[in-house]
Amino acid sequence: MPKGNDREWVYENYDSAMSEVGKAIIGKEEIIRNILISIFCEGHVLLEGVPGIAKTRMANAIAQTLNCDFKRIQFTPDLLPSDIIGTMVYDSNLSKFLLKKGPIFTNIILADEINRAPPKTQSALLEAMQERQVTIDGTTYPLPYPFVVLATQNPIEMEGTYPLPEAQVDRFLFKLVLDYPTREEEKEILKLKMKQEYKLKKVLDPDEIQGINAEIGKVYLDPSILDYIVDIITATRSRTDVQLGSSPRGGIAFLWGAKARALLDKRDYVIPDDVKSLAYHALRHRIMLNPEAELAGVKVDDVIADILNSVKVPKAMKP
Repeated sequence: MPKGNDREWVYENYDSAMSEVGKAIIGKEEIIRNILISIFCEGHVLLEGVPGIAKTRMANAIAQTLNCDFKRIQFTPDLLPSDIIGTMVYDSNLSKFLLKKGPIFTNIILADEINRAPPKTQSALLEAMQERQVTIDGTTYPLPYPFVVLATQNPIEMEGTYPLPEAQVDRFLFKLVLDYPTREEEKEILKLKMKQEYKLKKVLDPDEIQGINAEIGKVYLDPSILDYIVDIITATRSRTDVQLGSSPRGGIAFLWGAKARALLDKRDYVIPDDVKSLAYHALRHRIMLNPEAELAGVKVDDVIADILNSVKVPKAMKP
């Protein structure tokens, strides 16, 4: 844990965590980095990518490294809300109802193929993702710290899926898109599979994650950077090709994400590049294009790129 302004423990443990996860995952360093940023910021992540590119393996490796409990839920059309949050079960021996906790009572939960469950089941995560608690039969139960949802969805196979409602999508701090590995990475993956099983070391624990979150809050953000964030968010709402712009949560994602990125880059102040580097992750799931723009082939990432090119970038300001 930190002493005074000493952040060396943050840098050392972050580097160790990246190294440990790298034993299980070849490549994807930027994806892993952004997932860690989200966890340190108490945020959730939507992972989009085709099957078989190690989304589950990555989530499990991160949980092991952070010494966090990990559970995976396979979302299916017949999954019920009670299958996620739990239910009250009558105990005949005690002559009373007892809570049978669902898998949501964990630190890191992988909601695999979240868009395969119907809206009623998806909505079981809404309270948990926002308030870090669940309500069962009128009683509220807190969730452990940290509580992070890593949800996956397949961008190609859309048959039999239910689009995530905007209220739920907006609760994800980042949306990260995973690509296929490069040729060299593919080769290293095959070599890794031929080796004996590895064992990941526990680098951090929940208390230290909370300590990192406190350190993130101390990172300096100049008023000009704050204006820069607001200008980007406002620009998403004033375009003719955008039907729905970013919510205020997009600005919060920028704020905390940029501070976390600065801290992990061993700086105690935010620079514009911290904001720009997170723009696609923080905004691509918060912007809805007009039907006309979609028919014309406009992509959300194109809109974000245009906004970044048009909004004036402030000079980096130290405290």
